[in-house]
Amino acid sequence: MRSYLRGLALALTAAGLCMAQGATAQAGCVGLAGTADGFDRQTAVSRAQNALAGAIVDFKTQKRIRSVSVRAMRAKPQPYWRGTVSSNLYQKPDIVTSRSHTICWSGVVSPSVCTAGAKVCW
Repeated sequence: MRSYLRGLALALTAAGLCMAQGATAQAGCVGLAGTADGFDRQTAVSRAQNALAGAIVDFKTQKRIRSVSVRAMRAKPQPYWRGTVSSNLYQKPDIVTSRSHTICWSGVVSPSVCTAGAKVCW
């Protein structure tokens, strides 16, 4: 009976390890965003896109992934001082590139705040 339980435990452990390896080999996608403010819209856009690029590098490092595909994705605004951003505060037009979708609005403290978003797949 003891050897049976030991064999069962080893089999379950082996199955668990196989599942864990299979999960890391599967591809997935995640939405990432970076938010920043600036004294003008151009500065806020640049800083938000840099924050997004940093988030992508951090994600790759954390997951130990070498290469990813990055596509533009409209992210939910991440305001610093408000719970939400009302529609009359948005600064149009949005800035959309192949790698990011940036939305901006008038901030409470800063004249412009922007969130850049991307869908990252590996």
